[in-house]
Amino acid sequence: MEGKGFTEEQQALVVKSWAVMKKNSAELGLQFFLKVFEIAPSAQKLFSFLKDSDIPLEKNPKLKTHAMSVFVMTCESAVQLRKAGKVTVRDSTLKRLGGVHFKSGVVDEHYEVVKFALLEIIKEAVPEMWSPEMKSAWGEAYDQLVAAIKLEMKPSA
Repeated sequence: MEGKGFTEEQQALVVKSWAVMKKNSAELGLQFFLKVFEIAPSAQKLFSFLKDSDIPLEKNPKLKTHAMSVFVMTCESAVQLRKAGKVTVRDSTLKRLGGVHFKSGVVDEHYEVVKFALLEIIKEAVPEMWSPEMKSAWGEAYDQLVAAIKLEMKPSA
């Protein structure tokens, strides 16, 4: 996926907001996933480590770890998008993500819920910076990451 359509201004907004959020990425990542599950409770079924767990979501160590890694990868990918001219997640990681999302039955609507949740969490994390331009910048970066993952969404060989 080419980083077309991701302007210098958009990159500046993403970089500036990520610099503020980065130090709190564990908490923000967890809030991000809790927001996803609040919007779409059935999404919990997509995560094997949540299926038979009776640990409350906000205390689940596996969810905390997963949430932080997804949030950091998403944000770091956004920060690198213009400099690299494309999504910079390693090909092996994109293939793995594509395979896992395919196997789990992830569909377009799931990505839309996640995008909405991501934008809400960023808005809550940096309210003084939030603007329609920032929403657009993060939305564009997320869309390009999703497009790269979708290209790899097929059965694993």
